This record gives sequence, structure tokens and C-alpha cells, in this order.
Amino acid sequence: MEKAFTVAIDGPAASGKGTIARAVAAHFGFAYLDTGLLYRATGAKVAEGMTPVAASESLSPQDLQRDDLRSGAAGTAASKVAAIPEVRAALVAFQQGFARRPGGAVLDGRDIGTVICPAAEVKLYVTASDETRAQRRFAELSPSDPDLTLAQVLQDLRDRDARDSARATAPLKPAGDALVLDTSHLSIDEAVAQAVAAVEVGMS
Repeated sequence: MEKAFTVAIDGPAASGKGTIARAVAAHFGFAYLDTGLLYRATGAKVAEGMTPVAASESLSPQDLQRDDLRSGAAGTAASKVAAIPEVRAALVAFQQGFARRPGGAVLDGRDIGTVICPAAEVKLYVTASDETRAQRRFAELSPSDPDLTLAQVLQDLRDRDARDSARATAPLKPAGDALVLDTSHLSIDEAVAQAVAAVEVGMS
């Protein structure tokens, strides 16, 4: 496929959207962008002393390869800088250009289907129960943080959801025409199969 074809995948943290997005991109041979890394990398540069706007305007591909972007602190920083309109404006054009590259693209984030790519050919909103998401994130983070508790992870997720859903600019919500995929009781293979089927329908 040489023409542009965009798959927008949104959803809250630890819903499985990243795993599904990477699998869909690999299945169809599409380019993949974890847009959350843009905000995590911006937040990391802010933590090192840059202003949020300068950090977002100076991002390079190397910044997205940092080893600390998956930490809980980076996630919290990302959510905070994402609420700044000037930061969002600096990153939107990057995402939109990536989305319309020839050969197809999969982008996952929180506002891809609603704001970044409202004309995307396929839109998915991946979600799961708070408890399921907390268990997943706890399993991911606890090996490197033995003092972490499941209750802390659950509260952090709920706090982040509240910030992301309540922000005035591009709040977290499904696009009106998005397929909602609840992964609470699905295996990875089952969730990916449903997503692949949705993309195939969009391509037909």
C-alpha cells in the first residue's frame, strides 16, 4: 500500500493499546508511532531544566529512544505537559505528517481519532477496567520498584485518567465513530485479532 492510510488507536494507560497498535502495524507493514513517547520525552527534558515549549520544539528521534521514558515519573510528567496548549501545538504537526506518510501508519495515544487524525480511515478506542489496568501496570513496574503497591498504581491511574479526561484541550474520550475494544477479558491474541479485523474492514 503506497497511499496514506491511517489507523488511530486511543485509550487510557495500560489498556493494551500500545501492544495492539504495534501488532497491527507489524501485521500490515505500516509505520508505527507511540505518540505518548513525544509527551514523555518532552516531560523528561522539562525535568532536566528546559521549559515545556522549548522541550517540545526541540525533540529529536534520539529523545524517543531514552531508557527512562516508560517510568511512572515520565508518565506523570507527560500528562502534565500534554495539558499545555503550546506544547500540544508543537507536536501536532509532527504527528499529522507521520500519519499521512505513504504506506500506512498506526498511531496510538489519547486524542488521535478525535484531534490529531479525525479523518483516519480506522479508529479504535481500547479500554479495560481500572482494576485490570492497575494489575497490568503493577506487574510491569513492580520488579524495578519493590516498594510500589497495587493500591498506589490504581490511584495513579485514576488520577491520570481524571486529568486527561477533564483537560480543556483534547480530553481523553472515544471518537464518535471509533470502535470501542474492551480488553478486560481478552487475551492479547484475541484483542489483536479484533483490531486486525477492524482494519481489514476499513481497507475494503
